[in-house]
Amino acid sequence: MLRSAGLRPTRQRVSLAEILYSKGDRHISAELLHEEAVDADVPVSLATVYNTLHQFTEAGLLREVAIDGNKTYFDTNVSDHHHFFIEGENKVIDIPGEGVGIGRIPQAPDGMEVVRVDVIVRVRQKD
Repeated sequence: MLRSAGLRPTRQRVSLAEILYSKGDRHISAELLHEEAVDADVPVSLATVYNTLHQFTEAGLLREVAIDGNKTYFDTNVSDHHHFFIEGENKVIDIPGEGVGIGRIPQAPDGMEVVRVDVIVRVRQKD
């Protein structure tokens, strides 16, 4: 998988990929992946986890889901879809691509094209 994405399969990348993809589609923060790596006796720093997640994202192996300026998740499902963010639980759930209808998308500035539209619907438990 790493080679086909143009990434050299280093020991740390392979170990992190195994942790990421062994549980099916999921949304994970760098901190949680680091915690899972430490629990699995993978010697890796948080900085390396961040770098690896960004490399995987650039290679098309992950999607970055930015919730706030300070909260980012990485999604192993790179298909066209959107997300619910459950406030209070800090949990991200997929919405199928056809589950959201977008009426109008603004025209991109000259010389640019729209690559993707990401919708994040914030939800919380009813009182």
